[in-house]
Amino acid sequence: MKTVAIGGFDGMHIAHQKILKKVDFFIVIEKGSSITPGFDRCEYTNLGCEFMFLEKIKHLKPVEFIKILKKMNVKKIVVGDDFKFGKNRSGDINLLKKYFEVEVIKEIKIEEIGVHAHIIRNFIKNDIKKANKFLGRSYKIKGTPIKGQGLGKKELVPTINIELFKPYVIPKEGVYITKTNNFQSLTFIGKRSTDGNFSIETHIISENVKIVSSENGFIEIKFIDFLRENKKFDTLSDLKRQILEDIENLNSSYCQ
Repeated sequence: MKTVAIGGFDGMHIAHQKILKKVDFFIVIEKGSSITPGFDRCEYTNLGCEFMFLEKIKHLKPVEFIKILKKMNVKKIVVGDDFKFGKNRSGDINLLKKYFEVEVIKEIKIEEIGVHAHIIRNFIKNDIKKANKFLGRSYKIKGTPIKGQGLGKKELVPTINIELFKPYVIPKEGVYITKTNNFQSLTFIGKRSTDGNFSIETHIISENVKIVSSENGFIEIKFIDFLRENKKFDTLSDLKRQILEDIENLNSSYCQ
């Protein structure tokens, strides 16, 4: 008997994980995810996964979608208690129960707040520690290294400039305690005071940046905690002094 979960699964958060423990595989209804876009979801499960793109199936009536599931030999479905499907979200759990065995997982809450992708997206933009709590892990983004101004290596501290290759939710502007390819790091998000351009830059503590940046061909940044707001500096000396202070604060945080 094939047991399947169906949903967006953006975030693969703790509520999703509870559902996935009960199934043989899952169907992702892809509608533009931004926490774990595309196959990023596969990093958090060993289950097989089928992708269906919302734009291609949103016209289907609920019974037409059910026919697709029947052809896939689905016998049991595990869903959250707010699950809707089919054109105009007109299909519901009661309809599913006419065709399949259905197990409904009640809403999971943390501090009386429901664990949902849209809630986590908001936390990523405003409170990264709370986002991590709801995800059950550190939020991460991935990208490729690109050429920056070159000031870091010459005048400040060496950094890797990142260009995201997927539409991730970007945390609010500021300086973060992070892990870059699993090395301790500081990451800056925002407009650079030196040229006013938006950037994502990460400085790896006590590691050879060239070696790290070439590993696996991409850069992966995990956000541990928010360190401080961005500041405007009048001189590069002032900026470097602040960066060195940030590094001291990072080391203190890791030692706690």
